[in-house]
Amino acid sequence: MLPSIIEFIVALLALLLSARFFTRSAEGLGRWLKLSPFVIGVFIVGIGTSLPELISAILSVRAGSSEIVPGNILGSSISNLLLITGIAAIIARPDMRLGSQYILIDLHYLIGAFAAFWLVAQDGVITWPEAFLGVFLFLVYSVYLIRQGGEELEKTARDRMEERQARPTKDLLILFLSAVGIYFGADHTVSSITDIATHLALPPSLIALTVLSLGTTLPELAVNISAIRQGKAEMAVGNVLGSCIFNTLVIPFAAAVFSTVVVPAQLLSFSLPVMLGAGLFFYLLTLDKRISPWEGWLFAGLYVLFLLQLVRAA
Repeated sequence: MLPSIIEFIVALLALLLSARFFTRSAEGLGRWLKLSPFVIGVFIVGIGTSLPELISAILSVRAGSSEIVPGNILGSSISNLLLITGIAAIIARPDMRLGSQYILIDLHYLIGAFAAFWLVAQDGVITWPEAFLGVFLFLVYSVYLIRQGGEELEKTARDRMEERQARPTKDLLILFLSAVGIYFGADHTVSSITDIATHLALPPSLIALTVLSLGTTLPELAVNISAIRQGKAEMAVGNVLGSCIFNTLVIPFAAAVFSTVVVPAQLLSFSLPVMLGAGLFFYLLTLDKRISPWEGWLFAGLYVLFLLQLVRAA
């Protein structure tokens, strides 16, 4: 089993590093093409941090291990809301202040995205016509953000994107090489998870729910720590919410296009209700537009309890 563990660690690191380079080169190409800084910041960067989950989901289905997909979606959403936000709130003393109206928009869409995922997953399978509902909701969400928040977010994004123009040839080369790295990193990540699950006599969905989801949320953690250090708490929370919304609405469709996604019973009976509860709990605690350090400890503590329950059930 040791070779499979080493393969998983190396493949996951390759996947995360490749996704980081892919996003940076895509940003450079976007600036060279004179795309709106808002479009670059929200869509290229936002989707870039979710590339590990997206590519892993597609390759999991094609490898015949579709149960990895809902495990990773649920695990990533739970770890984003509880662990990643908890760490950010603990670091951001005294409080994380959330003054923007767009945070409230994301909060409402978060609950809607989780409800939509529950709706299509409750029967234990996700087909592409069902998953298309999520894509439609994500498009509505994107259009609403662009139309209602364009001017303010455009200014914020422009401040962040003011860097020298990168040469497109270099960015194209990095984009190609990182895309290759993402593919092979995700491919070996999925195959190693299957091998580890076989050796431990555990379902692959459980490995995806814990180890894989923690690994694929590392980009969000890195972005959040950087944002907190710059005093941009809203950016950190917005990144978490945007990632959760994208993962639950878009990734099921991307996977279901290739084959029906199976949602194991153990995920439906425990992890899915936990994700819904975490979303509602997060929504209620952030209505006052702030997250205190003690609330951060509470979030992180709940995530530890979630992991302990998974270990106990296994």
